[in-house]
Amino acid sequence: MATGWVIDHPAHARLLAPIMREISQPEDVIIACDRLEVRSMLEHSDGIIPRRKTVWVPRPVGKHKWRNAWRRSKLAKKALKSVDKCITIGAPIETRVAPKKAKRIYITDTEVNHLAHNLCKPTDIVIPTHFIDELSGKLLHKKAKIHRIDGLHGHVHLHPTLRPRTVSTPPKVMVRRLVGDGIHDSDEILEIPENWLEGLDVKYADENEVEGNPWDLITKISSMDGVITQSVTLASESALLGVPCLLVTKAVRGFLQRLENEGYPLFIANKLDESILSSWLAGIHLTDVLELPDWPNTRQQLLDLLKD
Repeated sequence: MATGWVIDHPAHARLLAPIMREISQPEDVIIACDRLEVRSMLEHSDGIIPRRKTVWVPRPVGKHKWRNAWRRSKLAKKALKSVDKCITIGAPIETRVAPKKAKRIYITDTEVNHLAHNLCKPTDIVIPTHFIDELSGKLLHKKAKIHRIDGLHGHVHLHPTLRPRTVSTPPKVMVRRLVGDGIHDSDEILEIPENWLEGLDVKYADENEVEGNPWDLITKISSMDGVITQSVTLASESALLGVPCLLVTKAVRGFLQRLENEGYPLFIANKLDESILSSWLAGIHLTDVLELPDWPNTRQQLLDLLKD
């Protein structure tokens, strides 16, 4: 039984990598979005993602998004013609062009991705238990089986870690800024004020500008005293690793609420309020008192569901 694995975003590569190592078969196919960070991840994926036939498809954003969507549908339909299962993360086109006989699994933790939710035609939808249903539009009203898993996507590919308790002088901080051309980025992105970076030893990991092996990004985060980012995905990964994160965004996600409620070191600036900056700076020096919750076995839950 062949499976089509859709990798539309670098975070999708991280999420699917441990699953693919467990259940991917030689006859499988990867549908990969032609964006810089995805290409870099697949080029450096030896020993991380099994080598499979890979078909590159355009990203349907910007001025020519509908033309690119049409091209992508044609390429994906041809690549998926023999699969029995198609697995996507927030990517709707492949659920529309996969064979009708195939199981089409649509995974998401992003409630506001309404365009993708409206376009997708899945047989199965996988969402986390903390998903804010009322923000997801028509997604949960589709004729599909709904599966809920307990945990964030980061719980699938990350591991709980013990971090050094000493803080560098000045604190070492990773900063990630986004290009801002995503479907919902324009309504969510806030600029990170330059003066918020004063007095910090800053290491940049901006979108499309990360140097070296992109799979090492998690290791780099773990070595930092803190993170400042516009990316909700990187913020969740940082917090799960116990690295205090200042997320500068107007985004609303169920997983952000869960991280805050469970006491992870996540500080959200949904407006440029310097009191949040002060709280985060103080939090950098308080990681020794952090008591993080138990790590849910989200990987096994997702693995069992996808291999069924």
